[in-house]
Amino acid sequence: MKSRGLPVIALTSGEPAGVGPELCGRLLERQFPARLVILGDRELIAARTAALGMPMPFCDYRAETPPPAGQLEILHLPLAALSQPGRLDTANGRYVLSLLDRALAGCTSGEFAAMVTLPVHKGVIADSGVPFTGHTEYLAEKTGTKRVVMLLAGGGLRVALATTHLPLKDVADAITPDELETTLRIMHRDFIRKFGLPDPRILVAGLNPHAGEGGHLGREEIEVITPVLEKLRAEGMKLIGPLPADTLFTPPQLARGDGVLAMYHDQGLAVLKYASFGGGVNITLGLPIVRTSVDHGTALDLAGTGRADPGSLFTAIESAVDICARSAA
Repeated sequence: MKSRGLPVIALTSGEPAGVGPELCGRLLERQFPARLVILGDRELIAARTAALGMPMPFCDYRAETPPPAGQLEILHLPLAALSQPGRLDTANGRYVLSLLDRALAGCTSGEFAAMVTLPVHKGVIADSGVPFTGHTEYLAEKTGTKRVVMLLAGGGLRVALATTHLPLKDVADAITPDELETTLRIMHRDFIRKFGLPDPRILVAGLNPHAGEGGHLGREEIEVITPVLEKLRAEGMKLIGPLPADTLFTPPQLARGDGVLAMYHDQGLAVLKYASFGGGVNITLGLPIVRTSVDHGTALDLAGTGRADPGSLFTAIESAVDICARSAA
């Protein structure tokens, strides 16, 4: 949806005990070419920002009525229990999910053009009685999307993951030919659609040290990864690899591609977060909606201090706006 020519973007305020509610108040520090709608408890956000000396002028969200200049809109969804900075409470686990559900409903109906998510705490949601492994998996299930891809961008890098939140001992078994092929097809398609890259080049990491070293350090590269790459190259995709992960993230190698596919979470994201922490963005590829997110967690130790950096939030909003613009072109 657009309002006065601007995309309407839902922003979920995330875990109430974390830094999300106070980061909402920082939105007035920058102007965005979008109408931002904050989803969360009105009193929580007002109290958290006022306590930090940055009282936030806001109004209630009304879909057909854009806000007055200088005010932020809040779509009020009430907390289940009062929340204190830094103190998790399982009573609010379902409240956090209600923010995601409302944003998703708005994106699906066309009310919102995109959603930007502030961090949630996976453990407290799971402890509240709802199985939950992360935003990415939750949104995929809710939209009936069989396969999505987590991509983080920042510091000049785009890094996608073949597997996400898995114990390391389960990673090799999860990298099957079908799953890897599907991941690469989603990356290729969305690099064209969402990033405007007409002929994307993707660097693919090996799973094992030295990319298996010819089978001496593992056979996944020989038996799984290389056959998939050869199949897709025959269709015209530009895929480079499998490359040893310890040298993939060097300037000469990175210059050869538009993005990287890492085989597991820490293989790719440790490097990306070193290069861009505080200014990166998480983008979910493969969804029927546009969703971006900050690249950090709830930062419970910073909640209520005013020291949380809004840089990643700003970048996530800007990325959502850019993707919406490309989709509308």
